[in-house]
Amino acid sequence: MKFEGTKNYVAAKDLQIAVNAAIAMQKPLLIKGEPGTGKTLLAFEIAKALNKKLYTWHIKSTTKAQQGLYEYDAVSRLRDSQLGDAKVQDISNYIVKGKLWEAFEADEQVILLIDEIDKADIEFPNDLLLELDKMEFFCYELNRTIVAKHRPIIIITSNNEKELPDAFLRRCFFHYITFPDRATLLKIVHVHYPDLEQELLQEALQTFEAVRQVRGLKKKPSTSELIDWIKLLVVGQINADHLKKATKEGRIPLLGAIIKNEQDMALVNR
Repeated sequence: MKFEGTKNYVAAKDLQIAVNAAIAMQKPLLIKGEPGTGKTLLAFEIAKALNKKLYTWHIKSTTKAQQGLYEYDAVSRLRDSQLGDAKVQDISNYIVKGKLWEAFEADEQVILLIDEIDKADIEFPNDLLLELDKMEFFCYELNRTIVAKHRPIIIITSNNEKELPDAFLRRCFFHYITFPDRATLLKIVHVHYPDLEQELLQEALQTFEAVRQVRGLKKKPSTSELIDWIKLLVVGQINADHLKKATKEGRIPLLGAIIKNEQDMALVNR
């Protein structure tokens, strides 16, 4: 099966090509793009489209690569030994499997999402080079190598907060999700609001694009913020005429849904 988007996710042609190329090459797909352009959601939709189970590993600033493999709970073993629990004889009872281990031992091919890899320490990607390349790792406590039964489809997202090592990039297929054009935006909005009044849709898109074009914005509004804003317009019963009139007067309704800091708010209002 090839990924062609889903009824809930409008994937541009170049994104479809990138996903299918990464799957064919059996390489991790590294996805970058503005926040809110659907990078994380992509993995969920690939899993739906290909009917595969999804494992998600959300990365934080404190996340270590070892946690994706496994962790040895020595504290629990010490406590159980003090209590005379018989299970302390089997060290495997204290091995906590990480997302990579779970994906490796799955009986069928799965999707593994490593979300926002750039949040972690700079050495984090380097610590996963062998595991992502060879699809195996060694568990010292059990004295055995864990090898993937089926090579998972790996989706890695990054918000470009820090540069990733060249050795890591070499092992990935890279794609940057560009901001959608007007035609694609129309399709995306239609997925979420199929019955939206066309006049309101056109006026909202025109206003939204004008906001994105304001020079000096620290954070340009994304597609997810457009969806949220349109929802608020509908809930607030703001029609096309009301929106058009307010915009001409320099008062964009519910601007806080698309602008997220005071500096950008001042620029747009000015």
